[in-house]
Amino acid sequence: MKHKLVITFLAVAAFVVGCKPAADKSSAQINLDAATDKVETKTKEAAQATKELATAKKDYAYAQRADYVTDKQAQLAEIDRDLVALSTKVEAANEATKAEAKPKLQALRDQAAKLGKQLDEAKAATESTWDSVKAGSSNAYEDLKTGFTHARQWVSDKIAP
Repeated sequence: MKHKLVITFLAVAAFVVGCKPAADKSSAQINLDAATDKVETKTKEAAQATKELATAKKDYAYAQRADYVTDKQAQLAEIDRDLVALSTKVEAANEATKAEAKPKLQALRDQAAKLGKQLDEAKAATESTWDSVKAGSSNAYEDLKTGFTHARQWVSDKIAP
C-alpha cells in the first residue's frame, strides 16, 4: 500500500510540474512576440519613409515646373514652325487638296492653342494643382504631336514631296 501511495504521489508531482499556468509564456513565445513587434516597427518606419519620399518627389517635380514649361514651349514652337511649313505645302497644292486639308490644319492649330493655354496654366499652377495641370499639358502635347504626325503623313500622301 505504501508503494501505491508513493506512485500516486509521484504521478501527481509529475502532473503538477508538467502543467504550466497559461499566464507563463515560453521563451519561444516571448521571442516571437519581440520579433513581431520589431517587424511592425520596421513596417511603420518603411511606410513613413515611403510617404516622405513621395512628398520629396512631388516637391522636386513642382520645383522643376519652370523647366518643364520652358521645354514644352520650345516643343510647341517647333511644331508651330512645322505647321507653317506644312501649310505652305498645302497652299501650293490643288484646290481639292486645299479644301480637304483646311479643316485638318485648323484642328492642329486648335490643338496647338489648347497646349499653349495648358502651358499658361502650368506656369500659374500651385503645388496642389501641379500634378493635374502637368498631366493635362502632357496629354495635350501628345495629342498635338500625334495629330501633326498624321497630318504630315496625309500631306505627304496627297502631295508629292
